[in-house]
Amino acid sequence: MGRNSVKARLIAAAAALAAMAGLAAGGAGPAAGAAWSAQPVTAPAMAVPAATGSSAVRPGPKLNGPKATSVLKALKVKGKASGTGYSRNAKFGNGWKDFDGDRCNERQDTLSRDMSKVRFSDTQKCWVASGTLHDRYTGRTIRWRTGTGSVDIDHVVALQNAWISGAQQLSQAQRLKLANDPLNLIAADSSANRAKGSSNAAEWLPRNKAFRCQYVATQVSVKRKYALSVTAAEKAAMSRVLASCPSQKAARVTPIKPAGKTATATPGSSTSGTVSGTITPGAFCKAADKGKKGRSASGATYACKASSTDSRLRWRR
Repeated sequence: MGRNSVKARLIAAAAALAAMAGLAAGGAGPAAGAAWSAQPVTAPAMAVPAATGSSAVRPGPKLNGPKATSVLKALKVKGKASGTGYSRNAKFGNGWKDFDGDRCNERQDTLSRDMSKVRFSDTQKCWVASGTLHDRYTGRTIRWRTGTGSVDIDHVVALQNAWISGAQQLSQAQRLKLANDPLNLIAADSSANRAKGSSNAAEWLPRNKAFRCQYVATQVSVKRKYALSVTAAEKAAMSRVLASCPSQKAARVTPIKPAGKTATATPGSSTSGTVSGTITPGAFCKAADKGKKGRSASGATYACKASSTDSRLRWRR
């Protein structure tokens, strides 16, 4: 008997033993007259791996600009403005946007930037399915997957804090950028994020002291970029943190010029039927602006109206 023939018989015998073992363990055999090869074989759903490897990733934006202490000195010191009129969705956009034009929204981009061992649920590598976060707020390592609720995307400068420190003078388009700017986003332990709320640096700092310099440097970078102010107490707290790390860098930013209403203007007060400032196409608009027109950042004109399929008022063409 040839070697190949012996090998073939051994393989066949092993397969037969395996099948018998499966039946003995309660496995089901093929239906009468059916062949095993006819049974459907489907591979388990697999997440698409990202480019990030197994090594730890340091969450947060890169800070490679001027010293944070010099940026802090450039910020205006003012008291808190009134919080009247604040609405997260109405003033900063409803849902995450695609800030950088890569066709993935900024929540997903931040998750993939800030975690290691990232796996995606789509071939485009947009929707993060799981990953490991070395959380900077608490120092904990979090093994996260979709639906666990253990990781949030935090606005380092909270949007409500931004509202009372100058964002009321920004246009809607500028506020939308602030809410989706990777500079102002970090993946963080959800409990720590929710404990922070809308607090400024005088009211809340990360429990992980090793991260406080980067945290404050990121805040001063965001406030500088979006023409936001700090309170006297907030600046003092930031100065104390940065005194322990005088070489800490901030981000390299170009301050914007606020393009929204002035401090005394009343939204939608134009008698010409055109609202002041710029509007965001598709965003909700107020009942007081129904029938009025607004211009987007690109100069296109939209009207505040409902549609035949949606009774809610939005800026539409």
